[in-house]
Amino acid sequence: MRPLAALLAPLSRRLLYQRGPTRLPAERTDLELRVDGVAVRGWEVNPGRERALVYYGGNAEGLDWLVPELGPRFPDHTSYLVAYRGYGASEGSPDEHVLTTDALAVFDHAAARHPGPVHVVGRSLGSGVAIQVAVRRPVERLVLVTPFDSLVATAADLYPRLPVRHLLQDRWDSAAVADRLRSRVLVVRAGHDDVVRPARTDALVEVLPTDTVVLDVPGARHENVHDDPAYWPAIKEFLS
Repeated sequence: MRPLAALLAPLSRRLLYQRGPTRLPAERTDLELRVDGVAVRGWEVNPGRERALVYYGGNAEGLDWLVPELGPRFPDHTSYLVAYRGYGASEGSPDEHVLTTDALAVFDHAAARHPGPVHVVGRSLGSGVAIQVAVRRPVERLVLVTPFDSLVATAADLYPRLPVRHLLQDRWDSAAVADRLRSRVLVVRAGHDDVVRPARTDALVEVLPTDTVVLDVPGARHENVHDDPAYWPAIKEFLS
């Protein structure tokens, strides 16, 4: 199965990373970073604040909708929204290694420009990215929105008849590194999530730090959890 998995890895990544809906021209962004010669692009919201917020988005989530949202909601933070490789206006192609490398570069860019703490928010796929950053960098506050224990387990829930454990080379195994976290953590759990099943979030919460705060949004689905009235106030309070 392993030789077959290696042959199918490019196809599995094209199916895994749903970047098409997020694409937009570079001139619509205002921030560009170069990582190993590849341009990753996005937005810097509220420049010049003492504290910073870095947001790692979900799969198929364009980040442009957050530009007008984060400014007024987090006026004390400069927010950084940078698309993954192949997403938005960013160049390149995604895989677990390069997305982690780019995410660290975005965090370091923010940390070098702000004397206050750099807070991190990761949603869905971005929760896996955010955890990889937080175990390597001094993230004081970490918000995980609809997170999973591992991407492989999540995919196995969605496609029980496929050998996803053999086909997926990008694992995003957050549970395996959770014991290295030193951040304060807020988890937002959607009660009717049919993408990241509640059991996947629960499995991650079990291995997160014992002081992890969990916000349950019982009526929310994966794609609309941010519409719940409790969502933004809970994140703002946690980051304050």
